[in-house]
Amino acid sequence: MTNPFENKDSTYLVLINDEGQYSLWPASIAIPHGWNIAFAENTRAACLNYINSHWTDMRPNSLKKMERKDMS
Repeated sequence: MTNPFENKDSTYLVLINDEGQYSLWPASIAIPHGWNIAFAENTRAACLNYINSHWTDMRPNSLKKMERKDMS
């Protein structure tokens, strides 16, 4: 059995959680609670390109909010 997270021939989704963190997710596996689809089912390469172009700040949203409060 191959790892569904590494199968280059499968289709994937890009998920995002409330913290603004992204995940490459096999389309054949149920989406876990707390995650939403950010980019619809597509190739692994297309999903990775989406993540790389949209997740430019790795800090979780809660940390960004704390930093903004500290600057006020």
